[in-house]
Amino acid sequence: MTMRRQIIMAITLPGTERAPRAARLYARELLGPDHPALDPVLTCVSEAVTNAVRHTASGAGGKVGLLFAAEGGHLVAEVADDGAAGARPRLHDDPLAEHGRGLRIIAALAESWGARPDGDRTTVWMRFPALLRDGYPHST
Repeated sequence: MTMRRQIIMAITLPGTERAPRAARLYARELLGPDHPALDPVLTCVSEAVTNAVRHTASGAGGKVGLLFAAEGGHLVAEVADDGAAGARPRLHDDPLAEHGRGLRIIAALAESWGARPDGDRTTVWMRFPALLRDGYPHST
């Protein structure tokens, strides 16, 4: 059985230090201030966009894609980068390692997450429980 997926919002952000803040603003506007998944979504989207800007070609004059979709009663957030010479996001074995903390935060807060390659690009996806009405998130 295939889950029906409805894209709610998709934007492209410049790969600058302002991208994480812009992503949070778009997510907050989409979900509304009282949505029960707001804080985890804001944190995870911010971490994924920050990683894209810091660790991929997105931060060297590139772009970051941000997509929100409703899928099977869940909210899915996707962050697509411009590629990192074959490197893909992965959790490090050492939880105290200097790098990889953002993915640990995402793993802790999202219901599920993963990364999928798209040529040189990588999309990090995160799934959250969501209250949906007519395919759109709502807070009541």
